[in-house]
Amino acid sequence: MTEQATGAHPQPRPRSGGQQSAPEHVTGAKSLIRSLEEVGAETVFGIPGGAILPAYDPLMDSTRVRHVLVRHEQGAGHAATGYAQATGRVGVCMATSGPGATNLVTPIADAHMDSVPLVAITGQVASKAIGTDAFQEADIVGITMPITKHNFLVTKAEDIPRVIAQAFHIASTGRPGPVLVDIAKDALQAKTTFSWPPVMDLPGYRPVTKPHAKQIREGAKLITQAKRPVLYVGGGVIKAGATAELKVLAELTGAPVTTTLMGLGAFPDSHPLHVGMPGMHGSVTAVTALQKADLIVALGTRFDDRVTGKLDSFAPHAKIVHADIDPAEIGKNRAADVPIVGDAREVIADLIQAVQKEHSEGHQGDYSAWWKDLSRWRETYPLGYDLPADGSLSPQQVIERIGQLAPENTIFAAGVGQHQMWSAHFIQYEKPATWLNSGGAGTMGYAVPAAMGAKAGMPGNTVWAIDGDGCFQMTNQELTTCALNNIPIKVAIINNGALGMVRQWQTLFYNQRYSNTVLHSGPEDINPDAKGTRVPDFVKLSEAMGCVGLRCERPEDLDKVIAEANSINDRPVVVDFIVHEDAMVWPMVAAGTSNDEIMAARDVRPDFGDNEDD
Repeated sequence: MTEQATGAHPQPRPRSGGQQSAPEHVTGAKSLIRSLEEVGAETVFGIPGGAILPAYDPLMDSTRVRHVLVRHEQGAGHAATGYAQATGRVGVCMATSGPGATNLVTPIADAHMDSVPLVAITGQVASKAIGTDAFQEADIVGITMPITKHNFLVTKAEDIPRVIAQAFHIASTGRPGPVLVDIAKDALQAKTTFSWPPVMDLPGYRPVTKPHAKQIREGAKLITQAKRPVLYVGGGVIKAGATAELKVLAELTGAPVTTTLMGLGAFPDSHPLHVGMPGMHGSVTAVTALQKADLIVALGTRFDDRVTGKLDSFAPHAKIVHADIDPAEIGKNRAADVPIVGDAREVIADLIQAVQKEHSEGHQGDYSAWWKDLSRWRETYPLGYDLPADGSLSPQQVIERIGQLAPENTIFAAGVGQHQMWSAHFIQYEKPATWLNSGGAGTMGYAVPAAMGAKAGMPGNTVWAIDGDGCFQMTNQELTTCALNNIPIKVAIINNGALGMVRQWQTLFYNQRYSNTVLHSGPEDINPDAKGTRVPDFVKLSEAMGCVGLRCERPEDLDKVIAEANSINDRPVVVDFIVHEDAMVWPMVAAGTSNDEIMAARDVRPDFGDNEDD
């Protein structure tokens, strides 16, 4: 990824040459902190322990690096991810050896799946003790090898500046991703000299950013020749800072645009060319557009199973133009007729010029019949929901009103499950980096710490975490971190008393046998008084952690409670929204089935007519 293409907040690059600073005689730990200062790391989320402790002493004296003391290492990792997704900079987290390091595995895997630039720094036992099963020793390099873009084990103090510079460079260039730096305790304690910049040595690491001109020309020809094209846009477009170019390309071609779960905000939801989100819970129009297309132009996306459904039945009539910074993704799931390796910003900019040339030569696509079909599907099968007959709160209505009443430039972070899909559908995303979620890993517990990281990085923006009552109970302790560090996020708990998405599957596929998905009560034969009680009481729990706790149970109170939450900006706010437990996410494509089997609502299969099956 080129430096100008890293988004609105480019990460300062470590220099590989030029004027060097005068050597400083320091410990390895001091060298680590000085290196973090020089690469531009402003915020580090972490928690100390024995092996990393030497680094925390010089960290106390740094005026350039802010450390946020979390309550659990998983919170540190997700906070670093939220920081990175919201700002476009590299997120940094730090933990000690053994269980401290292994508690980072989940957020590292999460960042790996979603291509988030992350540097995780862990302490390791002294180099001579490595391999002896020493106290709190864990081979975190070996453990994280499959889920990092690269990782390092540092046993010499003099290597620290070079490794940190390389880690930030690798994390933020090409396809972004997590890099682990594991540093032995004796390397942190040893005396060394520090000078900057170091000479980076990365043989073989040369990400291709400039696309091949011939492939661009071929892609442009297919676009102008197609009758039913779709621009299939993923999170890579946001990471490349290519949203302005995407809008130009879409308007130049007139092709419909569908943005994936990770790509929401890459193209304005309100734009007439936008047909929604594709996938298992995508809009009928977006899913059907991909199925009926004769050309799919995939930009910064990877044809994952949640989008394609049953792979061999996905988009059977479509030619594929696939552009990605990572050549390993091209052809991995779906063969590409025109493969394009390059940075999304450069690819789209070159495609614009190539399409303009095609137009100047009289080759312009006619998509009028295609748009007639798309418009009919959009009008016939819009996203919507029913209000509960008993007068209780609809979760979709709660989320929709949070979005409508939120201040401009609000950032939304969601957990995983029903509330995640409703947040994707019923909040409008007009700008990039305003929607954060765990797309690839589907990590419950992501929302609260990710919102914390986003707010730390973007303190001037309102940040809402939309969470389920199940997700919230995994990482809510980071609200204490927020309260103590002046990070006033807002949390909406969509409380249906159950693991909602799992319960939905039990309703649809397991004959309504709700095995271990009810959260608000215990087994009646063990505790007969537990049924119907609120355990925990989220309002009391939030207040105990230094937050304002609110509860909303009636539709008539909804706007007032949301307005109250929006008005409080000196502390975190948690709102417990008690919603109807039977609400489901629609549309839906059942796992393992073809996207042709999409259901617009329960027992409602769209009728597209025979004339569109060509």
